[in-house]
Amino acid sequence: MQHCMKLAPAPFAMMRSGQKKIELRLYDEKRRKIKTGDEILFTETVGGAQLRARVVGIDVFSDFAELYAALPLLECGYTEQTVLSASPKDMDAYYSPAEQAKYGAVGIRIELLPPVKLRE
Repeated sequence: MQHCMKLAPAPFAMMRSGQKKIELRLYDEKRRKIKTGDEILFTETVGGAQLRARVVGIDVFSDFAELYAALPLLECGYTEQTVLSASPKDMDAYYSPAEQAKYGAVGIRIELLPPVKLRE
Protein backbone atom coordinates (compact mmCIF):
# COMPACT_ATOMS: atom_id res chain seq x y z
CA MET A 1 0.00 0.00 0.00
CA GLN A 2 1.23 3.52 -0.74
CA HIS A 3 0.65 6.51 1.53
CA CYS A 4 1.29 10.19 0.83
CA MET A 5 2.75 12.76 3.22
CA LYS A 6 3.99 16.31 2.88
CA LEU A 7 7.30 17.56 4.28
CA ALA A 8 8.69 21.07 4.71
CA PRO A 9 11.91 21.79 2.79
CA ALA A 10 14.38 21.30 5.68
CA PRO A 11 13.19 17.84 6.80
CA PHE A 12 12.75 16.86 3.15
CA ALA A 13 16.40 17.70 2.44
CA MET A 14 17.52 15.77 5.53
CA MET A 15 15.51 12.76 4.40
CA ARG A 16 16.91 12.98 0.85
CA SER A 17 20.48 13.07 2.24
CA GLY A 18 19.79 9.99 4.38
CA GLN A 19 20.23 11.83 7.69
CA LYS A 20 16.52 11.70 8.61
CA LYS A 21 15.44 8.06 8.83
CA ILE A 22 12.46 8.37 11.16
CA GLU A 23 9.39 10.49 10.43
CA LEU A 24 7.54 11.71 13.54
CA ARG A 25 3.79 12.03 13.28
CA LEU A 26 0.61 12.02 15.29
CA TYR A 27 -0.69 8.44 15.51
CA ASP A 28 -4.06 9.44 14.08
CA GLU A 29 -6.41 7.44 11.86
CA LYS A 30 -4.32 8.09 8.73
CA ARG A 31 -1.05 6.88 10.34
CA ARG A 32 -2.72 3.83 11.95
CA LYS A 33 -3.17 2.44 8.42
CA ILE A 34 0.60 2.38 7.78
CA LYS A 35 2.24 -1.03 8.07
CA THR A 36 5.80 -2.28 7.77
CA GLY A 37 6.56 -2.88 4.09
CA ASP A 38 4.22 -0.13 2.86
CA GLU A 39 5.54 2.73 0.73
CA ILE A 40 5.29 6.44 1.49
CA LEU A 41 5.50 9.13 -1.15
CA PHE A 42 6.89 12.26 0.52
CA THR A 43 6.22 15.54 -1.30
CA GLU A 44 8.12 18.70 -0.47
CA THR A 45 5.69 21.51 0.38
CA VAL A 46 7.73 24.06 -1.59
CA GLY A 47 8.60 22.99 -5.11
CA GLY A 48 6.84 19.64 -5.07
CA ALA A 49 9.91 17.38 -5.23
CA GLN A 50 9.14 13.80 -4.23
CA LEU A 51 10.85 10.91 -2.46
CA ARG A 52 9.72 7.31 -2.21
CA ALA A 53 10.41 5.34 0.94
CA ARG A 54 9.62 1.91 2.34
CA VAL A 55 8.41 1.58 5.93
CA VAL A 56 10.88 -0.66 7.78
CA GLY A 57 9.50 -0.17 11.28
CA ILE A 58 6.82 1.56 13.30
CA ASP A 59 7.29 2.71 16.90
CA VAL A 60 4.08 3.75 18.68
CA PHE A 61 4.09 5.84 21.87
CA SER A 62 1.48 7.30 24.18
CA ASP A 63 2.91 10.79 23.60
CA PHE A 64 5.83 12.68 22.12
CA ALA A 65 7.63 12.81 25.49
CA GLU A 66 7.83 9.01 25.48
CA LEU A 67 8.89 9.04 21.82
CA TYR A 68 11.65 11.61 22.39
CA ALA A 69 13.01 9.56 25.28
CA ALA A 70 13.12 6.35 23.23
CA LEU A 71 14.14 7.21 19.65
CA PRO A 72 17.51 8.44 18.32
CA LEU A 73 16.70 12.10 17.69
CA LEU A 74 19.58 12.50 15.24
CA GLU A 75 17.62 10.17 12.94
CA CYS A 76 14.39 12.11 13.51
CA GLY A 77 15.36 15.40 11.92
CA TYR A 78 17.59 16.97 14.54
CA THR A 79 21.23 17.87 13.98
CA GLU A 80 24.24 17.90 16.31
CA GLN A 81 23.51 21.61 16.81
CA THR A 82 19.78 21.29 17.50
CA VAL A 83 19.55 17.99 19.37
CA LEU A 84 20.68 19.53 22.66
CA SER A 85 17.61 21.77 22.70
CA ALA A 86 15.22 19.13 21.31
CA SER A 87 11.96 18.89 23.22
CA PRO A 88 8.65 17.08 22.80
CA LYS A 89 7.13 20.57 22.89
CA ASP A 90 8.64 21.06 19.41
CA MET A 91 5.71 19.02 18.10
CA ASP A 92 3.24 21.64 19.40
CA ALA A 93 4.02 23.59 16.22
CA TYR A 94 2.35 20.81 14.23
CA TYR A 95 -0.22 19.25 16.55
CA SER A 96 -2.36 20.70 19.34
CA PRO A 97 -1.92 19.30 22.87
CA ALA A 98 -5.49 17.94 22.61
CA GLU A 99 -4.64 16.03 19.41
CA GLN A 100 -1.47 14.67 20.99
CA ALA A 101 -3.39 13.47 24.05
CA LYS A 102 -6.08 11.87 21.90
CA TYR A 103 -3.88 10.01 19.40
CA GLY A 104 -0.38 9.57 20.79
CA ALA A 105 2.74 9.61 18.63
CA VAL A 106 4.46 7.40 16.08
CA GLY A 107 7.97 7.16 14.71
CA ILE A 108 7.91 5.75 11.19
CA ARG A 109 11.25 4.21 10.26
CA ILE A 110 11.96 4.44 6.54
CA GLU A 111 14.49 3.52 3.90
CA LEU A 112 14.62 5.49 0.68
CA LEU A 113 13.69 3.80 -2.57
CA PRO A 114 15.01 4.65 -6.03
CA PRO A 115 12.90 7.16 -7.95
CA VAL A 116 10.26 5.76 -10.25
CA LYS A 117 11.46 5.84 -13.83
CA LEU A 118 8.92 6.97 -16.36
CA ARG A 119 8.52 5.00 -19.56
CA GLU A 120 9.60 6.75 -22.70
